[in-house]
Amino acid sequence: MRIWSDRAAGLALGVALDAIIGDPRKGHPVAAFGRVAGGLEGKLYGDARANGVLHVALCVGAAAGIGVLAERVRHPVVRTALTAAATWAVLGGTTLAREGEHMAGALEDEDLRRARERLPHLCGRDPSGLAAPELARATVESLAENTSDAVVAPLFWGAVAGVPGLLAYRAINTLDAMVGHRSPRYERFGWAAARLDDVANYVPARLTGLITVLAGPDPRGALAVLKRDGHRHPSPNAGRCEAAFAGALGVTLGGVNVYGGRIERRPTMGDGPQPRVRDIRRAARLTRAVSLVAAGAAVLTAWAVRRVQTR
Repeated sequence: MRIWSDRAAGLALGVALDAIIGDPRKGHPVAAFGRVAGGLEGKLYGDARANGVLHVALCVGAAAGIGVLAERVRHPVVRTALTAAATWAVLGGTTLAREGEHMAGALEDEDLRRARERLPHLCGRDPSGLAAPELARATVESLAENTSDAVVAPLFWGAVAGVPGLLAYRAINTLDAMVGHRSPRYERFGWAAARLDDVANYVPARLTGLITVLAGPDPRGALAVLKRDGHRHPSPNAGRCEAAFAGALGVTLGGVNVYGGRIERRPTMGDGPQPRVRDIRRAARLTRAVSLVAAGAAVLTAWAVRRVQTR
């Protein structure tokens, strides 16, 4: 019996690659998928849920199918290498933390123009009218939510479903970002992408909240806010991550957000003041800590699944 499965070793190597390399500036596989999905949208688009369901089924099915082929490779070294490559391609934890640190640097330099230019790297809010406190809040909230989307969720699906899980999850999450948001164009067409993303992130978001409690600087505060406020967010998943981060960092998240002229008023979560510039680096460190714990848990889970399968 193999002590370390090919899947566990591949996940560990992929996490290491992400830590060392991060996302490539050009030629990212996820960007290539986005271009293909965008081209397919142009052919399938219609203001109906059925069109969106077909779009999601084809895109996610193709990604999962590539993963199935990768897992059927018999040579263990090649299979491990393919798992490592897929893990690196779908993870975004290193780049996420770096983006948070870039935002912190811009605000510490009191360079609002640079900070506003960087915010779209993290979220879809309109940065044009945001002052430093709102930029700081947007950054902390984005770090919290994307710690789940970019790290915990892909690792979870990689541990339980291997390369098909890694690629299918990233396809689902990418489609949600492309067509799952509320707008006249995507109200019906994007329904399937948004709902499938909710399902795929249900367990990972709650794991993110629990890991934040364990890895954060204030476990008691994080747990209290997670239990009290995690359900108040309009998203069934993002609130768990943001509430845990708010409690761990001792800040209050939520409030008014502007997305391309559309205004959302979200309930507040937490008991402290709104995030300040210095809290951004604390949030980036928390993202790294949660990512490290999640990586260890994913590798151990993959190893345990392999042991059960080989008995």
